[in-house]
Amino acid sequence: MPDRSRLFDLRGRSAFVAGASGDLGAAIARALAAGGVRVALAARRADRLAALADELGSDAMAVEMDAADVSSIRRAVTHADQAFGGLDFLVNSVGIFEEESVLDATPESFDRVTTVNYRAAMFLAQSVARVQVERRMRGRHVHLMSVRASLGMPGRGYSSYCGSKGGVGMLVRQHAVELAPHGITVNGVAPTVVRTVMAEHWFADPVRRDKLLSRIPLGRVAEVDDVAGTTLFFLAPASAFVTGQILFVDGGLTASQ
Repeated sequence: MPDRSRLFDLRGRSAFVAGASGDLGAAIARALAAGGVRVALAARRADRLAALADELGSDAMAVEMDAADVSSIRRAVTHADQAFGGLDFLVNSVGIFEEESVLDATPESFDRVTTVNYRAAMFLAQSVARVQVERRMRGRHVHLMSVRASLGMPGRGYSSYCGSKGGVGMLVRQHAVELAPHGITVNGVAPTVVRTVMAEHWFADPVRRDKLLSRIPLGRVAEVDDVAGTTLFFLAPASAFVTGQILFVDGGLTASQ
């Protein structure tokens, strides 16, 4: 008989959480630590990382990393791998947006967004996959995306954001099939608006807020733990036969579009 009590057991594993200084990344790191996972917290904001590492205790470490710099990504992953003796999980929660209409978009803004949202996803995955393959670890990768990976945003200048998140969706599928022979699964979590500091502009205007909520069948936006819980499913033994998938955490939004 299989031991089903371990379907969601993550104890003793190690994770590299990119973007851990943000609200979503920090929530996922907290959930992992609560489940007995050693967590490498990676981001540019050293002060926030240090505070979160102190909160999580001895099984957490802070690693400064600039997602726009591939050499910085590689150094951070190598440091975490050496400290933990391997990395079971990659959680990519890196992301930015800059709003510009298609008629006014600049190459500089477009490049900033795609560098962090898309290129960083590629080289975070590469860096972690290399150490997992070298150590013969059957790892898990989860990329945080957005419903905007497959839905355009009417009336807003989101070309760089939507395009970059859509690109990550294809990375998820391609990496899944390339890394499957090594026992590494790759999946994406795509929420609608999540109640974070980054999303405050959605709630500042009551008209905008009410319009948003009216489009979500469950009648609310996502909370950080909604996203953290879905992420942990993709890291747990329960999802061992799931790869190349994107799960929309959206209260039914995409089902009604």
